Amino acid sequence: MSAEAAARLQPVAAPEPPVAEARTKRMRVIRSAAAVLVVLAMAAGAVYAVNRLRSLEQQPNLPAAPAKKGEFFVIVRARGELKARRSMQVVAPVVPDLRIIWLAPQGEKVKAGDPVIRFDPSAAKNQLQEKEAALKQAQAALDQATAEAGIAAEQDKLDLANATYQMERAKLDVAKAEIVSRLQAEESKIDLGLADKKLSVQKATVNLNAVSNRAKIASLTRARDKAKDDVAIMQSRLAQMELKAPLTGTIHFLPNYSQGWMNAKPFKVGDQVWPGGVLAEMPDLETLEMEGKIDEIDRGVVQQNQAVRVRVDSLPEITFAGTLAQLSPMTVMGWEWPPTRTFRGFARIDKPDPKLRPGMNGQMDVVVRRIPSAISVPAKALFTHGGKPIVYVAEKGSYRATPVEVLARNPDEVAISGIAEGTKIALVEPEVKR
Repeated sequence: MSAEAAARLQPVAAPEPPVAEARTKRMRVIRSAAAVLVVLAMAAGAVYAVNRLRSLEQQPNLPAAPAKKGEFFVIVRARGELKARRSMQVVAPVVPDLRIIWLAPQGEKVKAGDPVIRFDPSAAKNQLQEKEAALKQAQAALDQATAEAGIAAEQDKLDLANATYQMERAKLDVAKAEIVSRLQAEESKIDLGLADKKLSVQKATVNLNAVSNRAKIASLTRARDKAKDDVAIMQSRLAQMELKAPLTGTIHFLPNYSQGWMNAKPFKVGDQVWPGGVLAEMPDLETLEMEGKIDEIDRGVVQQNQAVRVRVDSLPEITFAGTLAQLSPMTVMGWEWPPTRTFRGFARIDKPDPKLRPGMNGQMDVVVRRIPSAISVPAKALFTHGGKPIVYVAEKGSYRATPVEVLARNPDEVAISGIAEGTKIALVEPEVKR
């Protein structure tokens, strides 16, 4: 083995102790510095988060809305209910023993001529059969009497002809008195007198029989006509067992007070109906109007033919256009307590919706004035400071009180000047919110 190989096989000697110790100290310093940097970064992040949270807490988070620009309607609002100007009643026929067996569904829209109520026709049918049988019997009796009167009249004519022949023959025998004996002449005169009397008696008999037959036929004719009238009455009653709608609209059955006022309920199947009673009412949906109560303070600015916007509580998403068709000249006492006196306004709806029904509650807004190109804000966004109106305008996370001028007021909106279109304003006061 050479000397070089022997040298490579010898173990390497470890570094001297001062060098290793210095390297260890350096690593410790680096680690300490890194730990300090991490701690400082965490502290800075915590401080930033706390400051950010505090700044967010200090910024007011208020409900807001933008200011709108457009035509502003100055309105007078009135509450009321829908009513039909034209309405017709469904009246029971003047027929005894009426009992309901079928009704059209309550509140359903029906067309003019559609059946709405049916009564039990069994009693009327039985009576009709009885009256028809009586009519047939009366007609048969009349036909028999007419035939008998005809036979009797022919027999009377024959008897009268015989009596006339005997009279003429007796006259001929009397005319032979000059050429026959006196005794025969006297007999001929006697026969002529008897023939004349027989002819007179026969004429009287013919007249009597004719008068008697005419009276009998007249009596039987009256009986037949009465039976015919009875049949016509029963047929008319039978035809009235079904009542039809007098117009196109909805059917509303009225309360049945036969069991007392406390137990009154709308008519139903099985109820007995008194003749001529009002059973239902049918309003014409094309004539619906909103009847509103207008306060005395607003009566001076409300006029007939003004535009109206109608809203119904059950259909809040739809606004119906209309016209103020009528105004009451005097105040009307209300039924509420304490009693109030208001004017009545009737708004005619231009295009009624099929969903509308009489009795629905709602409101009508009478447009008394229009302001073109006005800035409007919600009524709850207007506040007062120092006796002057202000709004709170949103600016960089805060709200600034801005004075404005009120042009017109409505229950929901206010027309103002002093801010631009689209300006975001608070709907509540910031101080109250904090």
